[in-house]
Amino acid sequence: MRTRMLALTSAACGAALLGAAALPASAFGSSSGLSSGSAQEPEAEADAGVVTAAELLAEVRACSRISKGKYRTDSGSAKATVPVCGTRDAVFWKADMDIDCDGRKTRACNRKTDPYFLPETAFQSSRGEPLDSAVLPHVVVPGPSKVWDYRKSGLTGGSVVAVVYRDRVRYGVIGDTGPTGIIGEASYAMAKTLGIDPDPSTGGAESGVTYIAFKNSRISPIESRARAQSRGAALAREFVGR
Repeated sequence: MRTRMLALTSAACGAALLGAAALPASAFGSSSGLSSGSAQEPEAEADAGVVTAAELLAEVRACSRISKGKYRTDSGSAKATVPVCGTRDAVFWKADMDIDCDGRKTRACNRKTDPYFLPETAFQSSRGEPLDSAVLPHVVVPGPSKVWDYRKSGLTGGSVVAVVYRDRVRYGVIGDTGPTGIIGEASYAMAKTLGIDPDPSTGGAESGVTYIAFKNSRISPIESRARAQSRGAALAREFVGR
């Protein structure tokens, strides 16, 4: 994870050219939708209409690869093993989870907790501020390259993503970009909602994380966790054929 964070400076600079697309993060709950620093939202209780982890994983068992190559999970990995796969409505990849703590400085995310902390994210809030990785569940995608350009797959900052880990499904958005050759990273808040250790220095998951990004699904305002949750749940139902 730490090796990935070292490369984020150049990735963040390149991503700034993509524009200030806002990113919401969603896991549960409702939000005031004002700024990435707004108070955390109360978690919503699951109901009978919730799509399960097993249902989503059943839809991504086979990979129709859309990336021209594969990605490493860390810069120190021996070889690239992770392809980006596509369906009509989504793209997905199965990897580890490193912790992105960049963006707004908070008690959880700062230079003391994360030696490679960067005070910016590729996409900004509706107020033009860096996202708050400690509050907003979001996913990091590799910067555009010859291997894969997420923008050509109908994705952008704020696109809704379902993240599956063990028996848990959480919804968020694309909120940051990373090195062009590495995949498998999400925000402190996303890790926490999945029961993964969110510590930016020692946390994360070594494997077993599935990321499903829905095409043409950008939500606004980016701070609305409630919108990310409701849109994600609806897209997931469509994805599994409900």
